[in-house]
Amino acid sequence: MYSRTLCRLAQLAALVVGTLTAPPQRDERGLSQSTENAVLLAGAVVIAGLVIAAVRAYVTSHMPS
Repeated sequence: MYSRTLCRLAQLAALVVGTLTAPPQRDERGLSQSTENAVLLAGAVVIAGLVIAAVRAYVTSHMPS
């Protein structure tokens, strides 16, 4: 009987402590990480566009008329 009461008391104490403690602080790194990924992706797209334009210009200039 005491073990059941002790178990219920422990559950109640865990519930009270869990309710009264502050929630964990939010990590603000998520936004900066997303921004960094977007900037890197945009840079990769620009570089790919430059490479495509350079290859196209080279091929066009060396094609026979």
